[in-house]
Amino acid sequence: MASTSEVDDLPRANVRRVVKGKLSQLMKDNPSSSAKEVAIHKEALLACSESARIFIHYLSATANDICYESKRQTINAEDVLKAIEEMEFPELLDPLKTSLEAFRKQNASKKSENKTKSTDRKRKSEVDLEMENGNGSHAEDANEAQDDFGEENKEDENDDVEED
Repeated sequence: MASTSEVDDLPRANVRRVVKGKLSQLMKDNPSSSAKEVAIHKEALLACSESARIFIHYLSATANDICYESKRQTINAEDVLKAIEEMEFPELLDPLKTSLEAFRKQNASKKSENKTKSTDRKRKSEVDLEMENGNGSHAEDANEAQDDFGEENKEDENDDVEED
C-alpha cells in the first residue's frame, strides 16, 4: 500500500515540464545567458515538487477557512484569490485573475457550443421520431404528395375512358 507522502506527491513528469518550461522561458528572456538548456538535478525537482505540494496544501487550507467563514461548503475561485491575498502573495493575483478570466471565457464558449449541438441533436431526434411515427411534417408532406400523385393517375385513367 502506498504511503500518504507518495499519494500526495505531484507527478514528476508534470513538475519537470513546468520547471523546464519556466527555465527555458527565462533563458530566452535573458540575452546574456550562454547556456541553451539548464540541467536539473533529481533532488532539485524533488524540492520543487515538495514546495509546490506544501503551497497547495497551505492555499487550500486558507481558502477552506475563508469558505467556512462565509458559511459555505464549496471553495470557489474567489476564495482562492482571497486566500492568496491573505497569504501575502499579491504578485500572483493579476496573473491568476487573467488566467481565470481566460478560463471562464473558454468555458463559456464551450458551453454555448455544447448547447447548440445538444439542441441540434434534440431537433434531429424529434424529426426522426416523427418520421418513424408518421406524425412529422415531413411525413405529412410525403403523404400529401403521394395522394396528389394518386389523384392525378385516377384523372388520367378517367380521361382515357371518356375518350373512347
